[in-house]
Formats: sequence, C-alpha cells, structure tokens
Amino acid sequence: MNNEGTEASVRLRQTVDVWEPRLRSMDESATMVRPAPWKWSPREIIGHLIDSASNNHGRFVRAAWQDNLVCPGYRQTDWVALQDYQSCSWSHLVTLWAAYNRHLAHVMAAIPEDVRFRSHAKHNLDEIAWRTVPRSEPVTLDYFMHDYVGHLEHHLRQVLPPEVVSAPRESH
Repeated sequence: MNNEGTEASVRLRQTVDVWEPRLRSMDESATMVRPAPWKWSPREIIGHLIDSASNNHGRFVRAAWQDNLVCPGYRQTDWVALQDYQSCSWSHLVTLWAAYNRHLAHVMAAIPEDVRFRSHAKHNLDEIAWRTVPRSEPVTLDYFMHDYVGHLEHHLRQVLPPEVVSAPRESH
C-alpha cells in the first residue's frame, strides 16, 4: 500500500476535510430546502453521495479480481426516496458521509498500482460513470476513481452556492 495514497485518494481526503466543516456549519432548516420540486435538498444530495460511496466501494474492491470494469448500476432516485434522507438528522448524514468517504480514500490507496492502471477493454462506464467513456475506448480503475471524486465535488457544490463558499479545486 502506498502510505501517501493515490492522487484520487489524496484528493478525496482533502475534499472531505475541506467540506465536512462547511456542511456542519449549515443551518439545519436550510438542509431541508428543495430548490425545485424535482430537485434534491442538501440532505438528499448528501444521502445520494452516501449511496454513491457505498456502491463505488463495492465496485472498486470487486475490480481487483475482475478482468473487466463491468459494474452494477443502481436506481439513484429510488435509493434516495426509499431511504428517506429528507427526514434524517443532518449531523448523522454528514458524519456518515465523511466517515464513509475517508474509508473509501483508504481503500483507493490500498489498491495496488497494477490493478488501478490495468486497461479494460470491456466496461460499462458509458452507463455508470459520471463522465462517461464510450464503450469502444479502454478504461482504468484509476479513471473511475477520479470520476467518483469529480462526481462528489460536483454535488457538494450544489449543496452550498458559489457565493457562499469557494469550492475545492476539481481536476482530472
């Protein structure tokens, strides 16, 4: 294991370290506001990010033993609705989100370099990645890990508007 971690794992840890206090400082009632009837509230966005961490945790670990990057999808909107994140305590959601992502950063750093950079001709990142890759192009687990962090940063910027806080850098 790389003690410093991979670029994606370091970026994920830094993002959690920057955003956790910002999230904790939010007004409790503001975390329940949906900007539009079809959009998620901050509680639901953080719930979605918990679901994303859970699903990607399994994907990243299974990828170590797979010859491809064909990973299961999940019904994101249904997961958020079924778990009723809207009625969860904000503090509970932020604690779970931060802890799960710190663990996921640890998992990312533990995956051997040859596994992270192995090229996969067979994948479904055209369906499940945030920044999709055509099925005809090879991909690596390292790309998928960076994609996960980019997705997380994207949603965090939806929780707090830009005029409230400067968002952490996003790079690929």
